[in-house]
Amino acid sequence: MSSFDAPIGTIRALVALALAEDLTPLGDISAALLPPGTSAVAEFVARTDGVIAGTACADETFAQVDPAITCGWAVADGDAVAAGAVLGTVTGPLASVLTAERTALNFLGHLSGIATRTRTFVDAAAPLRVWDTRKTTPGLRSLEKAAVRAGGGRNHRGNLSDWVMFKDNHLTVLGIVDAVRSARDAWPGRTVHVECERIDQVHEALQAGADAILLDNMSPDEVRAAVAVADEHAAANGTRRALLEVSGGITLETVGAYALTGADVVSSGSLTNSAPVLDIGLDIDVHP
Repeated sequence: MSSFDAPIGTIRALVALALAEDLTPLGDISAALLPPGTSAVAEFVARTDGVIAGTACADETFAQVDPAITCGWAVADGDAVAAGAVLGTVTGPLASVLTAERTALNFLGHLSGIATRTRTFVDAAAPLRVWDTRKTTPGLRSLEKAAVRAGGGRNHRGNLSDWVMFKDNHLTVLGIVDAVRSARDAWPGRTVHVECERIDQVHEALQAGADAILLDNMSPDEVRAAVAVADEHAAANGTRRALLEVSGGITLETVGAYALTGADVVSSGSLTNSAPVLDIGLDIDVHP
């Protein structure tokens, strides 16, 4: 396992669910008609350029279908590959390989697509670090966030328990000062993150003691102004500057304009909710 993998227990459970979806109630009735003893050697081949993620899910898929199948990889998660590259080899009974094929490719293509989009975003945003969001496929969050890491991105909150984050709808009721005060009282030691849409809110959040500030839907010039305010506040108080996150409708085409604003990170839900699948095929050679 690598830092680009989700927890193995999660991988096993999600692969089991995916296989059950394909094999309930009668199993693979097509593969069952193949002659017994027929074996196969198959190659994962990238049809387009991209970044790989999800190899552990593919491994687990074949292992759950038939322990007699072996997988060997020529690449690792996080590797950039060119169209036509052989990613790995699968060897085993033909029927079992065919039963596992689509589930393995679904995981590999989906997660590699996220890693590929993330790498493109990371390159466009440099030197800003790139965060994902909670805009993930229900049930697949840990896999998709692992794919973001494989693409060179960083993970934002994994879930609502990770740290305290106040969005505009919270602040409409609580207000920034009371919100931060309540968080410090209820969850001492937890990061307190506050969304701000205007510079006056940035001032207020800094004075209240927020650890991190989300600069929402601000232009590059507004972000630079917020950075100056945060720098001045840190210098005046002898403290470390609050982390500044840029977010809100930022695309691959516009993120470059924010790269040198002085902010710390940029977040985008598009890493996980808009990434196209990376086209990967399994080319099979049959051995009677």
